[in-house]
Amino acid sequence: MVEKDCGAWINLLSHKVKARLNATLQDLGITGVQSRVIYYILVHYKDGPVFQRDIKNAFGLNRSTATGILQLLEKNGIIERKSVDGDARLKSLVPTQRAVELDAKVRGCLSETERLLTRSISDKDLKLFKDIAAQMLCNLDEWDGKKADN
Repeated sequence: MVEKDCGAWINLLSHKVKARLNATLQDLGITGVQSRVIYYILVHYKDGPVFQRDIKNAFGLNRSTATGILQLLEKNGIIERKSVDGDARLKSLVPTQRAVELDAKVRGCLSETERLLTRSISDKDLKLFKDIAAQMLCNLDEWDGKKADN
């Protein structure tokens, strides 16, 4: 049996987490990625306007993927795009009452997924995992930066 490299493990975990979230949230009419975006908007909206670029940066999405996710959330009445004073081109992402209603279920689903994912793993090991994952992300960001410079 071939030993999995880091990328293979990350890919496998990602697929399993997405599948679980999608299955759990299906009855609410949203996907796992949409649930995380809703959660992000609800948390950050309180501190000031949230824009598409914030979603793009927070989730490492390209522009068209972020646009697609946000268009679906808008179409389904979960967010609204509102013009910003001083720049009509800039639209802030505003959660609707539907987003607020979904919030508890989304938080519960994300929390339960995290609990399942991390059960029987010590706090020390979880911190180590997060530190290593953050370093791997930095390594790839450096590669992205070098690629963009070429």
